Amino acid sequence: MTATDTDIARNARDYARIEAAILYLEAHFRDQPSLATVARETGLGPHHFQRLFRRWAGISPKRFGQYLTLDYAKAQLEASASILDATYDAGLSGPARLHDLFVTYEAMSPGAFKQGGAGVDIAWGVHPSPFGPCFIGLTSRGICALGFADGDGDAVRAEFEGRWPAARFLEDRASTAAVVARIFGEHPANGAPLRLAVAGTNFQLKVWEALLRIPPGRITSYRALAEALGLPRSARAVGGAVAANPVSYLIPCHRVIRETGRISNYEWGPARKRAMLGWEAARFGPEAGAAA
Repeated sequence: MTATDTDIARNARDYARIEAAILYLEAHFRDQPSLATVARETGLGPHHFQRLFRRWAGISPKRFGQYLTLDYAKAQLEASASILDATYDAGLSGPARLHDLFVTYEAMSPGAFKQGGAGVDIAWGVHPSPFGPCFIGLTSRGICALGFADGDGDAVRAEFEGRWPAARFLEDRASTAAVVARIFGEHPANGAPLRLAVAGTNFQLKVWEALLRIPPGRITSYRALAEALGLPRSARAVGGAVAANPVSYLIPCHRVIRETGRISNYEWGPARKRAMLGWEAARFGPEAGAAA
């Protein structure tokens, strides 16, 4: 079933309320604000807000707030210190296996890529997601774009059209809806792995491969990521490659934060990055399944 403009607008409105609550919880966590106080920040009554938040996060706002604290982030960074080394030893697994990832610059048709995507058709659509409306772009080889919108997606589409100025962008919600459902559905790992069609420098591709090795519910720092790549003095360059990721969420650049535990530096807004990390912690983190 393809999302309508009404569905997208409702999704944007609901996510804006979730985001407002997250920002308030983070800023006032030590004050332990009441449910009514947090709900007031979203423009909803306490019971309506509680239902909305539990439907989104699966846990209570109070419990979710624990995932937003600096102490929690620092503890998770320490616990995840060796996660990249361990996953390099084990190899990639799950829906984002490297051999299913279209990452070679040459195979993208060097001429078309250098000419801004000339001859490439990109089907696109905007659909509801847990993090507000998402823009997705598909080529015949796989997903080439994924970003998040605060409105109807026009700004996000323009950003990706700037990356592929000569490509043909064709709106096709019917085709993109099924892919979005697989990404954000209840069982995203079921079925064949999702195929990604990304192009970048060899350095960027190396960094994006490393990002794919960070499991959901885990985080790492830019410095730790650089060290895992054997580039301990290149944390800034690694950060630049992380930021250039064209397929947000699936290539999980949101799982990389500052060594201080601060959450920032996300193209689609730091509040959305906090939402993603908390949402994943509630489902996949070491404390998932504890009392909500």
